[in-house]
Amino acid sequence: MNSARAMSKVWAQQSAFNRIVTFSTKATQHAAAAVSSAGAEPPGEEKTSATAPAAAQPPTPTPTPVRKPIVPSNYRFIYPEFLPDPKVEWRNPIREKLERLDMLDRRRQIDLPEFYVGSIMAVTSSDPHAAGKTSRFVGICINRDRCGLRARFVLRNVIDHQGMEVVYELYDPTIQKVEVLRLEKRLDDNLFYLRDALPEFSTFDENMEAEHLEEGAPVPVNDIKVILRPRPWLERWERQNLRGVANIDQYIKDKHRKSAEKVQKPWEKYDLMKQYRSTIPEEEQKEVFAEVHTELHSLELQRKRNKRKRTFVKPKQLA
Repeated sequence: MNSARAMSKVWAQQSAFNRIVTFSTKATQHAAAAVSSAGAEPPGEEKTSATAPAAAQPPTPTPTPVRKPIVPSNYRFIYPEFLPDPKVEWRNPIREKLERLDMLDRRRQIDLPEFYVGSIMAVTSSDPHAAGKTSRFVGICINRDRCGLRARFVLRNVIDHQGMEVVYELYDPTIQKVEVLRLEKRLDDNLFYLRDALPEFSTFDENMEAEHLEEGAPVPVNDIKVILRPRPWLERWERQNLRGVANIDQYIKDKHRKSAEKVQKPWEKYDLMKQYRSTIPEEEQKEVFAEVHTELHSLELQRKRNKRKRTFVKPKQLA
């Protein structure tokens, strides 16, 4: 029994030693073979195994970005009637959206060009009492206000030494044609003081020809300063900080200056809440113009094509 136990211990030790030696020697042999094969390369050749580039992987497809319409920043000056009313109590999103659709539909039927306060315009509208059932009025735009389908502008002209003003609804279906004879701006937001100015500042020829502005050129600003007639005036112009009047200090006295100083509110230009309540936020403006940008852009392109056709003169055939 003792001899059998001794033999079993010797056999177990030998078998365990053989397993460990066999596992370790194989690993070392493979490692030595790899090192020897790497070092056996010729000195003039590069080691392709170390410097070989990684396998070329197919490029991952990048998602194509969705192109959003780029709304020009001057749309809020060219098309101010598309912006809703800043007064919250008069807001109605459904009505505003329907009005924008109606305005676009009207613009497809008639060309409503770009104009500003101070531009000289001619409007042809249907008039059942006129000789040819139509009337044409030429004048300077002295005001532009309201929004939506209620947008309007006022033209003024002096005819036969009598000042005349006509108020037009921009989207009135009776308007047949709107022409801009001279596209320009003035220094003030409205020109109501022309009512108290000398007549020559509001007199324009009814047969005035249109002055074409080069495509892409900025709208010129007319910095002319009008001369007012002596008092009395229709309004107290000395209280309105007008930049387009030259001789306003000539006809006011010290009592007028003192009363004007009493009603001045210089802090209003720092009142952020008043500015917020009287304007439309920029984010909302972008949403509104992004909705109508495509249609307005196509109408602008059509207007440019029509303008080129009108300026093109067909050459005469040679005999």
